[in-house]
Amino acid sequence: MPSSTLFTDAMMLNSAGDGVYDGELNEHWTIGEKVHGGAMLALCANAARTEHAVGAPPTRWAHARSAGDVGGDVQPIAISGNFLWAPDPGPMRVHTSVLKRGRRVSLIDVELRQRDRVAVRASVTLGEPEHHVPPLLSVNPVIPLMQPEPPPGLEPIGPGHRMADIVHLAHGCDIRPSLTTMEPRSDGGPPVIEYWVRPKGVAPDVLFALLCGDVSAPVTFGVNRFGWAPTVQLTAYLRALPADGWLRVLCTTVQIGQDWFDEDHIVVDCEGHIVVQSRQLAMVPPTQ
Repeated sequence: MPSSTLFTDAMMLNSAGDGVYDGELNEHWTIGEKVHGGAMLALCANAARTEHAVGAPPTRWAHARSAGDVGGDVQPIAISGNFLWAPDPGPMRVHTSVLKRGRRVSLIDVELRQRDRVAVRASVTLGEPEHHVPPLLSVNPVIPLMQPEPPPGLEPIGPGHRMADIVHLAHGCDIRPSLTTMEPRSDGGPPVIEYWVRPKGVAPDVLFALLCGDVSAPVTFGVNRFGWAPTVQLTAYLRALPADGWLRVLCTTVQIGQDWFDEDHIVVDCEGHIVVQSRQLAMVPPTQ
């Protein structure tokens, strides 16, 4: 039977006891043949949030259950993941270890494993994110560049799209890249890639926003380097809970070396709030 394309189904975990959770690396949340790095990071965040809720005081746990959110107000506000190898779609197991359970900040280590081999090792900081109050200072580069909804005529990835055979995420989310921003710039400037994204069938949540911190094609497209650019390390910050609507994603870089490059994402919701910031270190694809 084909697996569900819903993002919420792809994030489901079943407790195996002692901080261990079983789940599935969903075939639809892949890039090419390999599981999307942002999806695996979101699974690690979900396992940490779930384990934190299990050990929370009864009053907090009751509130979380009534709110329909296993974490209540506590969310993965920062996650730093190291990618050791690229697993295949299929069964996986997540091991969690609570290092600190504090009143405002908790820390949980997570290992995502397949066939007893660690694929992702993450450190997850849990706390209460901002509640859409005006910041003391904000430098949001997305607002002047990208409107809240995709421009008319911007094609979603799907049948006939040039990225459809690679970006299988389009089975579960409406993803609309501005292809013109992926091409090398005529003025020689740095690549700036724009995306509009939202999940199909559900509203964007914290985990989906974290996935969007790794949603862009590699910035190496801007220097004519295509192909698989494996992420080695990725750190993401959850700044606020996303509003229901499109998420705007701006992807930039500081330096593309001969072997390594950095890639930054800023994810902004339809109300203009920065919800996720991320930075990753990845490997430059070889010359084709």
